[in-house]
Amino acid sequence: MSKIVYSAGVWLVLGGLIAVTSHGVAVAEDRFIPCADAALPGLAGSFCATSSVPLRPDEPDADAIELFIRKFPSTGPTTIGQVWLIAGGPGESGASFYPFLDTFRAAYPHRDIMIPDHRGTGYSTRLCPAEEAAESLGGHALAGAEWGSCISGMYADPGRTQAFTVTNASHDLSALITRYRGEGAVQIYGVSYGTQLVLRMLQTAPVALDDVILDGLVPLELSSELDLSHRTAVVDKVGRSLLSPDQVQAYESLLADPDRKALWADSVPRGDLRQFLAVLLNFPDLRDQIPAVISALSEGDTSPLLAVRAALTSEFEQLGRYPQSSPALPLVVLMNASENNGRRNLTAEDVEAEARSALFTSPLPGLLVGPSAPLYERDAHFGRSPTAVPRTLVIHGTLDPNTPYDGAVAHAAKLAEAGEVTFASVMSGAHMLPFAAPECFVRIVSAFNAGTDVPGACDSRPRKDD
Repeated sequence: MSKIVYSAGVWLVLGGLIAVTSHGVAVAEDRFIPCADAALPGLAGSFCATSSVPLRPDEPDADAIELFIRKFPSTGPTTIGQVWLIAGGPGESGASFYPFLDTFRAAYPHRDIMIPDHRGTGYSTRLCPAEEAAESLGGHALAGAEWGSCISGMYADPGRTQAFTVTNASHDLSALITRYRGEGAVQIYGVSYGTQLVLRMLQTAPVALDDVILDGLVPLELSSELDLSHRTAVVDKVGRSLLSPDQVQAYESLLADPDRKALWADSVPRGDLRQFLAVLLNFPDLRDQIPAVISALSEGDTSPLLAVRAALTSEFEQLGRYPQSSPALPLVVLMNASENNGRRNLTAEDVEAEARSALFTSPLPGLLVGPSAPLYERDAHFGRSPTAVPRTLVIHGTLDPNTPYDGAVAHAAKLAEAGEVTFASVMSGAHMLPFAAPECFVRIVSAFNAGTDVPGACDSRPRKDD
């Protein structure tokens, strides 16, 4: 992820104003021009723009923020409309989609692909402008003393900080679609937090849409056992489903043996094997190696663990190779603790107790304890559903460790009360299906877009004879 879009300089070019933002990318206000960073992998032919929107939609003449949008024009002989890709997070920028552009083009061959950065992320205005600047100590991420000054800045101006809400971000999305919609159909694809944001927009500031695709649909906001404070229970359920009873027993014995902990103490972050193996659940090829890692460690062999760690590092390098890719952690803390945590009185002792018997754990519950941000209160839209939804496809992996499958099923059933909703399961699929199960994603989305029968299920695992 990245930076704020405050202009560092202005030039008059072809009769229009072009700003060089503080992340160093030349963009045009409210119109697209060729992106200055188009030489980066996968960005060739893209066009960039920034758009000014109110910090608070109910105060349109007060403070403003800038939003960054990247457009990939259709490469087909005809263009039938747009698809807007809405990233997850809430700290993810549109850069999370760039590595999978070929998959999206296969699913949407005749559409312009529109990818905005949420407020607080990427090249859009950030919560901590100085600390999250490209030229700062940690670049677009925070490093060292930047954490302290960022937090101090958020508390020094709580009114500004508390304007970075899901509802206000939903108005941003509505404004961008209205401002930049082209000829033809307009579809939205949202993933994870992006599904929450799209559904909030359909409540707060609905725009005319032909279709909506929700991938990794978040649970209903009032699902008290599926909010982020219970994420360890979610990942533990998915992780255990991959293990046989004997493997569960072997893993429990491994964790209980103090002499074995030295095997991984220096090989995984913070020496936390349970959390490390939970991360692998997001990467199907690496997830499938978990039983072998456990078995080898039980025999004192660290080579499978080291191989998986190296492969995971390579995956992260590929996913995080853009300047925008660093997660906007101040926004993550603020939004998640304000809206997606059902237990504001959660303590470190609660987190430890609930994780004690887990074989796979998440760091998210711990981040919700005593969050370092001036939280805002949930508004009247929280916990409600849109009264009307366009034709909608929910596509969800059965082994999604981030947005639980059962929660998606229940949420889709609720949405079906407001419009036509189709549910497609990706068997053994993980989170963000263009990454985790691209063939199933293209097959299901293509059928939905063509108006043909959508497969109710697609197996993401290749056949052994393939």
